Amino acid sequence: MARHAARVTETKGTSVAKKETVLGGFKAFLMRGNVIDLAVAVVIGAAFTNIVNSVVKGIINPVVGAFGTKDLESYSTCIKDPCRVVDGEMQGIQLQWGLVLSAVLSFLITAAVVYFLMVLPMAKILAKRAAHDKAKEGVQETMEVSELEVLKEIRDHLVAQRGPAAGTGTTPGAGPGSAPGSGSGSGGGTGAHPTS
Repeated sequence: MARHAARVTETKGTSVAKKETVLGGFKAFLMRGNVIDLAVAVVIGAAFTNIVNSVVKGIINPVVGAFGTKDLESYSTCIKDPCRVVDGEMQGIQLQWGLVLSAVLSFLITAAVVYFLMVLPMAKILAKRAAHDKAKEGVQETMEVSELEVLKEIRDHLVAQRGPAAGTGTTPGAGPGSAPGSGSGSGGGTGAHPTS
């Protein structure tokens, strides 16, 4: 009986720890910067969509209607006659291309605003940052190259200082004219061979 109670306690402890881990992971997920940025973007995007739709419906559609005969969304083509509303129901088949054109204009305006107010400035900022980082790397490389050149100059200077002393060094028993084959031989006059 005591053994069974110990198992139940262990199982409950494991599930409590697992719940804390799951809740902790969920909290960490919610607090990540990407999730918060995404939530802000969705809210701002929804509000911005309402603004764009209002601009298209309140300004662009009536302006197009001023040049034509009706509001932009009201333009349509009848594919199968009769295209009229009878008892609140459309008779025939109607192609509402004005509605599609209005949605395309809404999309183009949204895309233009997002590009010119968000994407383009961010690209410029990122390009400046990349140029700054590249210039910083260039300065670092220049410093490394100049350090290498200074070390090479020091090496060459040390070699030049040792060079003349090492080339004219004196060895014991060596004097002027003591190179092999120079000077007079000791066995027969002027260095000629006795058999010649």
